[in-house]
Amino acid sequence: MATPEFISKLRQHIGTDPLWLSGVKVVVLHDAQVLLVRRADNGLWTLPAGIIDPGEEAAHTAVREVREETGIECEVTHLIGVGVTAPTTYPNGDQAQYLDVVLRARQIDRRTPQVNDEENLEVRYFPLADYPSLPPLHERALRWALQPRTGGYFGT
Repeated sequence: MATPEFISKLRQHIGTDPLWLSGVKVVVLHDAQVLLVRRADNGLWTLPAGIIDPGEEAAHTAVREVREETGIECEVTHLIGVGVTAPTTYPNGDQAQYLDVVLRARQIDRRTPQVNDEENLEVRYFPLADYPSLPPLHERALRWALQPRTGGYFGT
């Protein structure tokens, strides 16, 4: 994943110390299928996701990340839930932890999803009955989206 410029600038001041960030996971559903990307850095299938830029609305981040990663246009339809990730240490020593905003979206154009950046190796829709294994918080986000709860989920 490319490091946003604002994080690089912060790292000049704080080094590798823990940094609290916010991000989105986007559950794009279409005809009983879910849109997934296979990441270039670790080969895992995940939901489209990304870091919220300073001052950016979470829904705008979701639309931007889906477009950047898959080439399709989507519309956010629901706030599904909010959680927190475990602290992460990246290979370069940078430490971070994320407020994890989970949004549901639907595709609004007729494009076929495709790899649209250097962060991913594959992009495709998978049937909800037969999709690859996902990292735990991505699996949680999908489960939340498929079983919505009035008022949303909060860290469960």
